[in-house]
Amino acid sequence: QVQLVESGGGLVQPGGSLRLSCAASGMMFSSYGMRWYRQTPGKQREFVALINSATYTQLADSAKGRFTISRDNPKNTVYLQMNSLKPEDTAVYYCNAFRGPTQYWGQGTQVTVSS
Repeated sequence: QVQLVESGGGLVQPGGSLRLSCAASGMMFSSYGMRWYRQTPGKQREFVALINSATYTQLADSAKGRFTISRDNPKNTVYLQMNSLKPEDTAVYYCNAFRGPTQYWGQGTQVTVSS
């Protein structure tokens, strides 16, 4: 079955960096678009970044200039490089794979930005 496993979250000081990874299995990874979302308690899940199968990328306004999304198809992995982190970036970050109406979600990884 399809599995998406996020890693790389943790505690970081404001201004710091983290790289999140999402390893996929059980799917033809290269044919799927991949997205990162984030969610804080009591709020809706928020779009962060997208990379499609043709490596077109899109970032939320809050991520532009600080975050980069990339993918390594031979490794079945998508990355989110996050720089200049702010306390408001604190959230659980989720990986999402999509192709047409089909979607899969990972279990999430916690990112906490605090001094």
